[in-house]
Amino acid sequence: MTEHPTSHHLRQPVPPAAPSASPARGPGSSAPFGAVPDPRSALQQPGAAGFAPPPGAGFAVRGENGAAAGPPDAPLVTAGAGPGGGEPVAGHGRPRTAGGHAPYDDGLAARGAVGGAQPPEQGEPRPGEPRPGTGHVPAEGIGRPREGGRSRPPGDDGPSGAFVPPPTGPAGGAVVPGEGAAPVPPARADHPGEGDEVAAARQAGGDRLRFIGAATRRIARGIDLDEIVLGLCRATVPTFADAILVYLRDPLPVGDERPTEPMVLRLRRTDRIPEEPDTNGIRLPVLPAQPDLGPAMGGSAAELAEVLTGGPLAEVLRGVRPLFGDVPAARTALPELLGDGTQLPGGRRVILAPLRGRRRVIGAAVFLRRPDRPAFEGDDLLVAAQLATHTALGVDKAVLYGREAYIADALQRTMLPDSLPQPTGVRLASRYLPAAETARVGGDWYDAIPLPGSRVALVVGDVMGHSMTSAAIMGQLRTTAQTLAGLDLPPQEVLHHLDEQAQRLGSDRMATCLYAVYDPVAHRIIVANAGHPPPVMLHRGGRAEVLRVPAGAPIGVGGVDFEAVELDAPAGATLVLYTDGLVESRIRDVWTGIEQLRERLAETARLTGPNPPPLEPLCDEVLDMLGPGDRDDDIALLAARFDGIAPSDVAYWYLDPKAQTAGQARRLARRALSRWGLEELTDQVELLVSEVVTNAVRYAERPVTLRLLRTDVLRCEVGDDVPQLPRLRQARPSDEGGRGLYLVNRMARRWGATRLSMGKVVWFELSMPPGAAAR
Repeated sequence: MTEHPTSHHLRQPVPPAAPSASPARGPGSSAPFGAVPDPRSALQQPGAAGFAPPPGAGFAVRGENGAAAGPPDAPLVTAGAGPGGGEPVAGHGRPRTAGGHAPYDDGLAARGAVGGAQPPEQGEPRPGEPRPGTGHVPAEGIGRPREGGRSRPPGDDGPSGAFVPPPTGPAGGAVVPGEGAAPVPPARADHPGEGDEVAAARQAGGDRLRFIGAATRRIARGIDLDEIVLGLCRATVPTFADAILVYLRDPLPVGDERPTEPMVLRLRRTDRIPEEPDTNGIRLPVLPAQPDLGPAMGGSAAELAEVLTGGPLAEVLRGVRPLFGDVPAARTALPELLGDGTQLPGGRRVILAPLRGRRRVIGAAVFLRRPDRPAFEGDDLLVAAQLATHTALGVDKAVLYGREAYIADALQRTMLPDSLPQPTGVRLASRYLPAAETARVGGDWYDAIPLPGSRVALVVGDVMGHSMTSAAIMGQLRTTAQTLAGLDLPPQEVLHHLDEQAQRLGSDRMATCLYAVYDPVAHRIIVANAGHPPPVMLHRGGRAEVLRVPAGAPIGVGGVDFEAVELDAPAGATLVLYTDGLVESRIRDVWTGIEQLRERLAETARLTGPNPPPLEPLCDEVLDMLGPGDRDDDIALLAARFDGIAPSDVAYWYLDPKAQTAGQARRLARRALSRWGLEELTDQVELLVSEVVTNAVRYAERPVTLRLLRTDVLRCEVGDDVPQLPRLRQARPSDEGGRGLYLVNRMARRWGATRLSMGKVVWFELSMPPGAAAR
């Protein structure tokens, strides 16, 4: 066994083998079974001095120091060289030619170097030539070209492949579809025993494989349904067909969903080569779906086709395999699909290809060629089958992806409030924008929760991540926040319990949250923060400031305390709560975005003068600060305009829990209504206040509170230190009590009871009499 060192400097000349060791392989020679033949034996013809191999012999003959063997005028033959001097392509068995493309190559297939054969590395022999100084020719599978992806059999010294051009153009050269393609000279065989027809057939097969690879890659790039169908149309027109019609089921079944019957196919898209070129002679693509194919392509096609059970079209679709339009089965099925009045090109210029997904037939594709173009060949049915299969699988993928995106978006939307409440003394507006189309699901949320005493809790939060899990965690945290708010816990306690809940959900469940409670009577706001961006306050005069709120740790960290601050909330001021998607992006950090938000709010306020800007246009102006492509995350925005309640519209008393308290409460309420000019409500208020206060003093141990609020309604609140909430029940005729809440329920506009940290509050509302207005 001869060793071949890899270094050029270490190679030593090998003495020529004895004739007995390497006998020439002639007609009468023989070699041991399984032995690799010596390629040099084909050149050692006895008595043939100055022998030169014929063109296309598949190897080169060189002597010492790279000199060509044979006479000086003998041509140098390189292994696998084709007519254009191209270098053979590994695994394909065909060379690349100068400026040539495959007829099915629409510009998507990967192309290598074109032109002449590329020179080998310094010190490395060309394929098929002996190593310098050794006279050794690489054996099969080392430096020899491969044909059809397989090694050639021993003794076959022919070429690895021949270049076959695409269909010839007007000048005799092949015209390749695609912009800027140059004519390619007609193919000829480079094997002495191979004819032009065989070479052309091998070239056509390779071209079809390259076209299928490029087309399937283009189809697979699509994500939604339109992109996949468009990819099929753009890959086939005009390279494979002059027109294409794509029909899909309407509606398309999703996953294991049982499809509706009967099957109805709708024309999803049709692309074709325009009938007339423009003034520059360039063919213009048809972008929208147009059923009209033009006179040369058979006229118009039906937009809807109902597949009859047991009909010819149903039989063709059940068979799955593509059919030429001239076979009897397709000839009867095409009118059912396209309509009876459709005129189709004659001969094999129509292919009907069913589209079968993972579980069922989901449509059909019709490929057409003009009468002046060569008809489809038998191998084109395989091409159509591959295109139909990849398209159908892509459609299934797009439908499943669309359903998943719809479910995720619906989950996100349902976990956000459908509408904001209208609490007393504050006006609210909100916005929510999902993330990019590829990641619509997020964990941002906002909420406004009415609290006892006409207060309102304002919440905004952001769960880290963009997934269904993030949306689910957001829903659980929002529900927990609503429950904790109903207990009237301080803001810092609410965040503490949210942190515990996040830890119960998982160790990696992280979120930020800002919780604020606004009291319209006291004109104060209490804010606690858990790693969230600080809110911005826009005052009536147009000054915008970033509130100094301790940031705190995010929810889910555990073992941290949250701090709350109490700030002034003057009437006419606007508090803006938001998530980091509004102020943070790839081109700016969060603090730069907060400063831009503050400036945008101040600029908007200056446009409206002394009056505060309306809430809805203000939210739109805030979102306009985002430029194109300047959003990577979903956005939640909540704006609260503080109107407050004037002290003159509030009446507040402390009452001792004793038997005479109910009568005292009636007298105090009568005086307040007289002062406000609401004498029409005196009888109702006295009766309801007496019932609620009587129930409170029966069990209370501390003073009872009574408060009347005059806004757009008259609200009465009675508080005590008993945590049990009253329940409405039907009193029996023998019961002495139990009818107070029944009267409240029948006479009041609304009523309710809320548990506090130190007791409860029972409240009811009455509509204002006609002509009465809040002062």
